[in-house]
Amino acid sequence: MIDGLEERSIGGETGLATRGEPVYGEPTADGWRLWDRSRSKLAVLLDRGVDTGLEAGSTVLYLGAASGTTVSHVADLAGPTYAVEFAPRPMRDLLTVAEDRQNLFPLLKDARQPESYAHVVEPVDVIVQDVAIRGQADVALANRQFLKEDGRLVLSVKARSEDVTRDPEAVFAEVKERLAEGYTVRYAESLEPFHDDHLGIVAEPDR
Repeated sequence: MIDGLEERSIGGETGLATRGEPVYGEPTADGWRLWDRSRSKLAVLLDRGVDTGLEAGSTVLYLGAASGTTVSHVADLAGPTYAVEFAPRPMRDLLTVAEDRQNLFPLLKDARQPESYAHVVEPVDVIVQDVAIRGQADVALANRQFLKEDGRLVLSVKARSEDVTRDPEAVFAEVKERLAEGYTVRYAESLEPFHDDHLGIVAEPDR
C-alpha cells in the first residue's frame, strides 16, 4: 500500500482514503477522506491493487483535472502535482482545491498542446490522464516528453468520447495500437461496474 493511502471505514462506507481537506462531499473522519471509486477511475485501479507507479512523494502530471475530485486525492499523496484543465469553470473549483494543497499547481491549458506548459512542468514519475475527447492516445503520446524513463502512464480511455457509434472494444483496441507507438502497455482492463465503457491502462514509455 502507498504511504498515506489506507483502507478505512468512514460513515458506514469502507474504501481507500487519503488525508486532506474534503473536496466533493466525501465522507471524512479524523482527517481521512474516502476516495469514491464511482467518481474516480484512478481509485478503481488502486483499489484493485494495480501498480500505477504512484507513490508517496511522486511528481505527477494530471491531464484533465476538472474540478479536482481525483487530483485532490493524488496531491494528498504525491509531491509536486501539475493539474492541467482546459475549461475555465471547473478551473475555478480547482483553484479552490489548491488553496489547501501547496503542492498542487493548476494550469489552465489544453492537454493537446503540451508546448504551452512545457516551460512549467518538470520531469514526472506518473502521468494520470482522464481527458474525455477524441484522440486520447494522441494526448498521451504528446505528453510522453514529460515522463521519466522509468515512469508510468495511467490512462482512462472513454470509448464514447472517441466514437459514440462504435463498439467500445474496437475503440479500445485502436487506442492501444496507437499507444504502442510510444508506450508498452502493462495493464488494460475495463473499469466497470464503476465506469461504463471505460478502459483503465497502465503503460511505460518505450526506451
